Amino acid sequence: MSGALRTAHPVRNITSNRFDEGRDNAVRISDVARHAGVSPSTVSYVLSGKRSISETTRRRVRRSIEALGYQPHAGARSLASRRTNVIALVVPLREDVHVPVAMRFAVSVVTAARLHDYDVLLLTQGEGPDGLRRIAAGALADGVIVMDVESDDARVPVLRSLDLPSVLIGVPEDTDDLTCVDLDFAAAGAACVHHLADLGHTDIAFIGQPPSVYERRTGFAERTVAGFEAAAAERGVHATLHPCAPNTASKVAKELLRDRPDLSGLIVHNESSLMWLLDAFADQGRTPPDPETAVIGPLPAGVPPMTQVDLPAEEVGARAVDMLMEQIEGHGELGITLLEPRLTTRKNTAV
Repeated sequence: MSGALRTAHPVRNITSNRFDEGRDNAVRISDVARHAGVSPSTVSYVLSGKRSISETTRRRVRRSIEALGYQPHAGARSLASRRTNVIALVVPLREDVHVPVAMRFAVSVVTAARLHDYDVLLLTQGEGPDGLRRIAAGALADGVIVMDVESDDARVPVLRSLDLPSVLIGVPEDTDDLTCVDLDFAAAGAACVHHLADLGHTDIAFIGQPPSVYERRTGFAERTVAGFEAAAAERGVHATLHPCAPNTASKVAKELLRDRPDLSGLIVHNESSLMWLLDAFADQGRTPPDPETAVIGPLPAGVPPMTQVDLPAEEVGARAVDMLMEQIEGHGELGITLLEPRLTTRKNTAV
């Protein structure tokens, strides 16, 4: 995807006296004008605020609008409030990003935005800081939601410099003057370790994201590993990290089976590689619960139910939109919101 794509309900082109164009069998702007005893252009100016209208005339027009039940086009409302009724969403589209998961977040943002009568403008991650500057300079959106946040993200200083409400789905290292929401990935990594350690496992492998995700210091990946390593040290278990891409999953599994004969627990934070890993272990005669496996993130189709920390994409997206709307309305608060992970135990790990 390149450039910016408009999703959902596009805002129509608006001309001064055509706010009600296409509203067959509905109250029209000419009906309001006739009822109020003014010209249609005067009604338009009251709605848009583009010209000064006397308070007496303004009140008369408003009374007619109320009496007739006229509902101005969304474009007219946005002109009156000096808003676009659009939010921008920066989505990650990279080779190492599992697109179905990214789209769960995007769909949740679009769905929540429509509840606020807002449309969504999609930007790709590749547009970087310049994309944010373009949105602000062109007044293309009332605010922006940024996904796939890196620990030292080049977009953060730009967001601080722009007069543009923003919410990050993700948490960078420097959170001053930012609003962020995400799953508590550190707690998720720790929860999986504690679950397996409680079952008596002392040799655990963490199958992580592709190496490039860690190389660019993607925040959610770093925080998950930090929680995993801290909990492993606390519980005194032998635990190792193995970055993994789908095309290396079989190789990683074979090396683990060769080098770790006592390996009995897996934590998988890589949805796109999970099937490949399970197939590789099965080829060696080992399937969950041998080794017992806990998955962080959504399970791909076709995988049997497994112990899992789900990724609450719908809740995160909805909260991000709500927080952004509060900022747009002028009463939002800065700060970090982390959702507590929920680990669901299933039969592939015994209790």
